[in-house]
Amino acid sequence: MQKLKSKCKSFFNTFNFLLVFLTFTFLLLTSKPLLAVSMESSRFRIESANTSSAAGNKSSDNYKLSDTIGQLAAGEFSSTGYVVKAGFQYLHSIIPFRFSISDINIALGTLTPNTSSTATTVLSVYFGGAGQYQVTAIEEGALKTLSGNSVPDTSCDGGAETCSESQAKTWSSSTAYGFGYNMSGNDVPADFISGTQYRPFPDRTAAESPVVIMSSSDVGKNRQSTMTFKANISPIQPAGSYQTIINFVATPSF
Repeated sequence: MQKLKSKCKSFFNTFNFLLVFLTFTFLLLTSKPLLAVSMESSRFRIESANTSSAAGNKSSDNYKLSDTIGQLAAGEFSSTGYVVKAGFQYLHSIIPFRFSISDINIALGTLTPNTSSTATTVLSVYFGGAGQYQVTAIEEGALKTLSGNSVPDTSCDGGAETCSESQAKTWSSSTAYGFGYNMSGNDVPADFISGTQYRPFPDRTAAESPVVIMSSSDVGKNRQSTMTFKANISPIQPAGSYQTIINFVATPSF
């Protein structure tokens, strides 16, 4: 009898879920143009290997061009432990790197057992380097109350549709419980085929590593993706206010 009363109380109580986003981190490398001149002091002397005869910024009504001319060994060179990118203005970007999140406080509202609740935020990236950029995400622990009750990370519909931190699968069953996310838009992982494909977040408290949710080597302005958060709870989920932190890190390379 006591067990039945407990289930009924859990069913009718309010479930308040709140996601609080940690401020995203920028890792940005910048550079300044170097002049091809000799430099020396009492301890060293540096001589330029070539001169640039027509370098600079050029433009017209239809294009913009920034170039260098005269490199003796332009290109990318690598060996164990190093990479050298010489010439071709590898470090010159006409699109400064930027990353933004449209909404950093996500509320999933009052949850009803066996009924999914979703909320979205938009990630935007500006990237103009010669390398690539990536955005990673990780949860700083499961969605839980202060007393320790938690919503498990989703495994999607299970069976052949069991998802993981690196592989999205279908999550459409009303009796498949948990917390996870979907990605759509620019530069998202290829396993997010449709709006029904979800993954669980990696969990830092479980010693898991952040997962890449956006990545591209293409230069672009305002590359956008939509992250959809989803939670579905069982009838015996303890009532309370549940929350977690999702940590995003945006990293460009040049």
